[in-house]
Order: sequence, then structure tokens, then C-alpha cells
Amino acid sequence: MSRVPLHDTPILGMATRPPVSETTKYGAGTSFWIEYPSGLIDLSRSNDTALSGSTQECPQPSPEQLDIPVEHNRTIRVDRKSSAIVIIDMQNFFLHPDLRTHPTGLTCVDPILKLLPVARERGLRILWVNWGLTDHELKTLPPSLIRGFLKPGRGGFGAELPGGFGRLLMRGALNSELYGPLQEEFVKGEKLGTDIWIHKNRMSGLWGYQNALDLYLKENGITTLFFGGVNADQCVLGTFVDAYYRGYDCILLKDATATTSPEGGYANVVYNAGNSYGFVTTTDAIV
Repeated sequence: MSRVPLHDTPILGMATRPPVSETTKYGAGTSFWIEYPSGLIDLSRSNDTALSGSTQECPQPSPEQLDIPVEHNRTIRVDRKSSAIVIIDMQNFFLHPDLRTHPTGLTCVDPILKLLPVARERGLRILWVNWGLTDHELKTLPPSLIRGFLKPGRGGFGAELPGGFGRLLMRGALNSELYGPLQEEFVKGEKLGTDIWIHKNRMSGLWGYQNALDLYLKENGITTLFFGGVNADQCVLGTFVDAYYRGYDCILLKDATATTSPEGGYANVVYNAGNSYGFVTTTDAIV
């Protein structure tokens, strides 16, 4: 039987933490959260008058804010204009039945389609973060990445795929387009000015100095990110963790996220998203 350390100091493990006994402020300056004894965590960075150490009740949300329930009996408060839905790699290459067997990925399509109109109406940006390589980038990819996408004797980044799907994960190719109705949904959102397409050239959409996604988020004052897409334990996780490292608020939409990995891959992502990196919720909590 394991013994609790004499000087046990809890770190992480958010799922088992009781609510705070007094109002608690995390961070400083313009980057901070406020957690209240009620279980609400204000991520909006707007209520800098909250008194840390007090038992004051949390104020009601302003019209610019949304309260969203998350797992482990907490609610997060976000600022609409500072929040975005980040959908990763829901592309034909990963989802189209002629190219891939990904039944769990396909089950994410309907929750995403249901979420997007509501998210737009509520003022959240929609960011589609996808593989989209250039010929120049093909010359700069590391060997470990090239090997992972190259099957013996066929395939590889930039290779021509059968069935008219174009070159593998190259910009403008059919296999790089969003799967089925998601492509139409992006086009609709692009016309509305709510949806943005961001190319990436690594598993993480936030890899590298001054990458396109980070620059867009910084330029538009976006600090809170809701993640969905495939694969949960690869490109979604890579981007999620890099966002956490860079100081963004990270929330996993678990019904909009899937993977082809064996049992345990998806569960590990959900566990650490809620216990270490941020929060876990579902699309239904937003709509």
C-alpha cells in the first residue's frame, strides 16, 4: 500500500481538486485567470478588480462573455472576441473512405457542423488548421517526418495519389481539402468573414518561430482556444500542448476529436487535457 508523502504538495490533478475556498487569481498583468469558490473560472482577463483571498461571489457574465460548463464540476467564462474554435486536419487525406479507414474521425463531422453556426453567431472565430505543403517546404522537412508518411515503395509528401486526389498534402490538392460537407462549411464561413484557413507543415500547428497560427492569434487578440479534429494524440495534441506552452487557454472538445491509435491514445489525451493542460468539454456545452 502506497504512503502519502509527508510533505505532499498537489500539482496538476485538476479532476480531483475540490473547489477553491476563496477567490484565487492566477497570473499577473494582463494575463490572468480568476477562480471562484462556486467553481467558475474566469478566463476572460477582464475582471482585474476581483480580490484574491476573498469569498466574494462571481459577477454575472457581461454580454461579451460566455459561461461554458466543462468537466470536473467547473464552468469557464470566456470572452467572445478573444476565443476561437480550432479544427485540425479534418481533411480528405485523413477521412475520405477512399484514402483512409477512420470511423471515429467521421463521427466528429456532425458535432462540428452543429457547432459552427452557433459559434459564429456568438462571435467566435473558426480556424481551420491543416496540412498544406509547398514545393519549397518539401526540401526542408526532417527525415523523421518524411519517413512517417512514406510507405515502402509508394506515397510520401508531394507524391501523386490515385483517384484524382492530387499530390499528398500539398496546398490546393483535393486530398488536402476538408472532408465532405466541412469544405462547404468553410467556404460559407470564409464568405461571412468568420472562418480562416491556416496551413501547417508539421504535426503541431504552432511549431516554429513566428508561425502563421501564432501570428494570427496574437494579431487578433485571441487567447482562448477550443480544439477539435484528428488525430487526437498526434496533430491535435501537438498543437494543444504547444498552445499551452505559449500561454493560451486550451479546451478540448472531446466529441469533436478522434484518433486511429489503439485504445488508450484518445483516453490519454482527454485525461491530460483536463488534468494538466486546461479543460475538457463537448460541443453540446457550447450550442
